[in-house]
Amino acid sequence: MSTTALAAPSRVNTAGVHARPALGRLVAVELRKMVDTRAGFWLQVAMVALTVVVVAVRLLVGDAADHTFQSVLNAGLQPSAVLLPVLGILLVTSEWSQRTGLITFALVPVRSRVLRAKLVASLLLAVAMLGIVVAVVAAGVVVSSPGVAGTWSDAAPLIGQSAVNLTAGMLFGVALGAILLAPAPAIVLLMVLPTSLWAVLSLPVFSGVAPWVDYAHALGQVTEYVLSPTQWAQTGTSLVLWIVIPLLIGARRITRHDVAA
Repeated sequence: MSTTALAAPSRVNTAGVHARPALGRLVAVELRKMVDTRAGFWLQVAMVALTVVVVAVRLLVGDAADHTFQSVLNAGLQPSAVLLPVLGILLVTSEWSQRTGLITFALVPVRSRVLRAKLVASLLLAVAMLGIVVAVVAAGVVVSSPGVAGTWSDAAPLIGQSAVNLTAGMLFGVALGAILLAPAPAIVLLMVLPTSLWAVLSLPVFSGVAPWVDYAHALGQVTEYVLSPTQWAQTGTSLVLWIVIPLLIGARRITRHDVAA
């Protein structure tokens, strides 16, 4: 009679199987999502390429005395200021536009953690783009106008204010995407809202309140000159109205919206 040897059961290390993913891992996943799609990848390529082109054209026009760090930085920031909010919209709407919401929220049931990771990832990308823009602008200014008096005036505060410009613009795109949960209408609203708001606030009856609620003007002026305390107060008020409040509304919508709808 033959005998059958029973193999000893193998031991599987299950430590950490039920642990939820850390915030750093979720942020890394969201950063990866920004380059996994063709739209996200080429938008980032376009931002870098357009920055180089705009800076080069700006340095080729006019005299060397006009090529100050402030003026070139203001021009070089425009591609990122326009396209970063679009990336923010695509990032926050990806779970609905690409039908990945069931997977994402099954793996991370607490949706607020996913939104938090998206916010951190969007801010990291905005800061990275600022670093690229500043490096391109500084290199161009060094080559174009070396030794010109006043070239580097207020460089440090302008870089800090430019960080406010790009991060606030990115968060505005995230807020629009979180509220609408669809990329197409959010991008249309992103492009139409500044012009519509300007048209309304340009009426004489709104002359007193306009500086406090016009977020497009608030973001535009931070790259042009060093702001005064009053201008900072106006900028902060408009950003609370158009970024913080919409983000809170969008966060509530994401945590309650039916993914399968």
